[in-house]
Amino acid sequence: MPQQPPVRSTPTRASRPDASMSLLTNVMDHSLDDGYAEAAARKKAAGEGGLPKTLRAKLGLAAGLVLAALVVTVGAAQARVAAPVVAKEREELIDRIDRETESADRLESSVDKLRGEVSARQREALKDSGNSGEAELMGLLSGATAVHGPGVKLVVNDAKEAATGGDGDPRETSGFSDTGRVRDRDMQRVVNGLWESGAEAVSINEQRLTALSAIRAAGDAILVDNKPLVPPYTVLAVGDGKRLSTRFQNSADGLYLHALQENYGIRTAISVEDDLRLPAAPSVTVRTAQPKTGKGTS
Repeated sequence: MPQQPPVRSTPTRASRPDASMSLLTNVMDHSLDDGYAEAAARKKAAGEGGLPKTLRAKLGLAAGLVLAALVVTVGAAQARVAAPVVAKEREELIDRIDRETESADRLESSVDKLRGEVSARQREALKDSGNSGEAELMGLLSGATAVHGPGVKLVVNDAKEAATGGDGDPRETSGFSDTGRVRDRDMQRVVNGLWESGAEAVSINEQRLTALSAIRAAGDAILVDNKPLVPPYTVLAVGDGKRLSTRFQNSADGLYLHALQENYGIRTAISVEDDLRLPAAPSVTVRTAQPKTGKGTS
């Protein structure tokens, strides 16, 4: 048999058993690079030579509280400095209001006095006009003289839990008030209904009504001849008491008032009186109408 040539093996360098572990060993021995090492060293030095975090936090909080206390103290000091000025201005404003109120009261008193004088002169002129009976009738119908006699007393008041109205006017669609408050239009209808039912003289809260009287509203207040009235509204009407009461309650205006009572809680009370006393109107000023002479000319 032919002899096989010998197999030549390539000589290999003998290796150390731990040569393959050198990289892992190096990584394990030097796991932090220089930057991490320096940061760790600084952190360690700061921990040893600096303040603990808890102490630094407490010092920061204390500094904040001191600053807040300083701000409050400065604000209080400024308020104390400004307080006398504000108090002085308030006193001056109160004094001014008092002075203006006193002036308005004096003017109102003067107006009432002048109105009284005008009414007295008008009554004297009516007495001197000739026929005394006709003059008295004219004074009664015009409101220039005080009157008394039987009639009807009608009290109209807001509902017990009256509230101000919301957006819009509910009466624009329903014809009534859903707020429980008596309105100027309600009193207008009451007065007109009494006149139509046979009243000879009418007053509201001692304000005599004439042919020139106006019932208007200013906010929630009702004005009669520009004088504000407050509820309850007491309406006195001189006339045939029983007949006047019956005719008014059966009229359209009386039914309107009854509907306000039933649906919106407005309180009403009507009674027949034996003797009512109505004051004279403050003044009756006619600017356009002129008396008619016997010949038909003025």
